[in-house]
Amino acid sequence: MPHPYPIREIARQAGLSEATVDRVLNARGGVRASTVQEVHRAIADLHRQRSQVRLTGRTFFLDLVVDAPARFSAAVRAALESQLPLVRPATFRARFHLTEAPPAAELAATLDRIARRGSQGVVLKAPGHPLVVAAIERLAEAGIPVTTLVTDLPTSRRVAYVGLDNRAAGATAAYLLDRWLPDDTAVLVTRGTGSFRGEDDREMGFRATTRALRPGRRQVDLVDATGDDDVLRGLVRDALAADPDIAAVYSMYAAGGNAATVAAFADAGRSCRAFVAHDLDAENLALLREGRLSAVLHHDLALDLRRACHVVMQAHGALPGTPRSWHSGVQVVTPHNIPAELLSAR
Repeated sequence: MPHPYPIREIARQAGLSEATVDRVLNARGGVRASTVQEVHRAIADLHRQRSQVRLTGRTFFLDLVVDAPARFSAAVRAALESQLPLVRPATFRARFHLTEAPPAAELAATLDRIARRGSQGVVLKAPGHPLVVAAIERLAEAGIPVTTLVTDLPTSRRVAYVGLDNRAAGATAAYLLDRWLPDDTAVLVTRGTGSFRGEDDREMGFRATTRALRPGRRQVDLVDATGDDDVLRGLVRDALAADPDIAAVYSMYAAGGNAATVAAFADAGRSCRAFVAHDLDAENLALLREGRLSAVLHHDLALDLRRACHVVMQAHGALPGTPRSWHSGVQVVTPHNIPAELLSAR
């Protein structure tokens, strides 16, 4: 891959030795295929972050570790890269570790590799597995601050959380559905495996608010452990067949699944009176514009990532103040108030 970058810069971006990078670039052999891919990814990252590379001043290497469906990981990556030229007074360079539903041991191994290689900070979206919490402990011992993103790990040694106030989001969904639905309508609540605290918080906020506003309303919980749209479509069809009162949906997924749920209602010949979802990814934006979703609970992911960079700088004394958590406000987006920047990007 043609590039203008010194071997030292590529090695720092990839977290490899200069000798290894030199061997890859000159095709000398004796290097694993995965290492070759790491070098090429590092060069691609430098291409995307070239405006940051030109900046002078203190440089912070930030490792973004995300366990999420590919479309959400891509949104997080784009949000971070959009903020890198704006963060001051330091220069930030990002390294990416984006996976979908890996074993907890694999996530922990990724964090341990970062601890051994070195980093100025880790931004992490991961389930609250004991192996992950233990790996965060080791990062803290190595002096590497961890900021959790979107879903928190409050029992770990993370220095801060940035992202949506998930309990408030769940409460907002309950409030909206209460205003839109008759008393006897049951609500289907769809979510992932339950290993992410963010979804737990959304569910607690939704359940508590529904109980307070409409004690007699039934909540039908559907947990999809696969993340596969076809499987979810079948599960929703089964739920509809078993319960004729279901006529609304609250989807707690961070990304994906909602088109499958809409299709399942169509398969069953049933109407969905109200559908509240999370995050304006491409799929949800299309469903919202078509009127398939009633509202999307959205937050500024780019602002979350900028705050994560500020947390890292504070942790290293480059900005005044002590690192603290930041909870994003919940934006209720309907077909009539879609943010202009999202409309122009599609």
